[in-house]
Amino acid sequence: MRVGEGDIDRRRFLNWTWKALALGLVVEGGWTTYDILVPRAAAGFGGVVTAGAEGGFPEGEVSYVVEGRFYLTRVQGELLALYQKCPHLGCRVPFCESSGRFECPCHGSIFTLRGEYVEGPSPRGMDTFPVLVEDGVVRVDTGTIVEGPAKGVLTMSGEPAGPSCLDEGAAHGEAPPVGGHMEEPAGGHGAEETDGHAQTEAP
Repeated sequence: MRVGEGDIDRRRFLNWTWKALALGLVVEGGWTTYDILVPRAAAGFGGVVTAGAEGGFPEGEVSYVVEGRFYLTRVQGELLALYQKCPHLGCRVPFCESSGRFECPCHGSIFTLRGEYVEGPSPRGMDTFPVLVEDGVVRVDTGTIVEGPAKGVLTMSGEPAGPSCLDEGAAHGEAPPVGGHMEEPAGGHGAEETDGHAQTEAP
């Protein structure tokens, strides 16, 4: 029985089709395995957070980035991402516009615009996150905490520019009434600073 050219072409077509499908399955399986073993960086807190254009952060101004739980400021030309969490007991430290300093409402710890320790029970200055500038865009790696500067390290004045935002009780180290302080949001790191982060010491 003679096999026609049409039958040969059909067999060749089916053969190449099966090979292409098999190759596709191999590629898909390889990509799935890679995606599992090498996951993408998390978006939001704990991953790399896009803060905005580099030119959007003027000298001396402070911007709060909710998604990354940090304050971004430029001091002496350097961009700094300061972790909102007080090194003392983990309360969120707001920036006081009138004094030009970061002032913890829980126990009265005060920090400069650079996050350096000024006074209060905090064991050190505010922790920071690494700042990356790529193609004019500022990104902050909130997956890595850099331990804040030690007490006594001051590269700028610690004096207030104006009135403090702390009430008299907090300024004297007294804890505010229950519900009167701002703690780390639920699901955050709590009192354990290294939970889910690689921690390094500041130079």
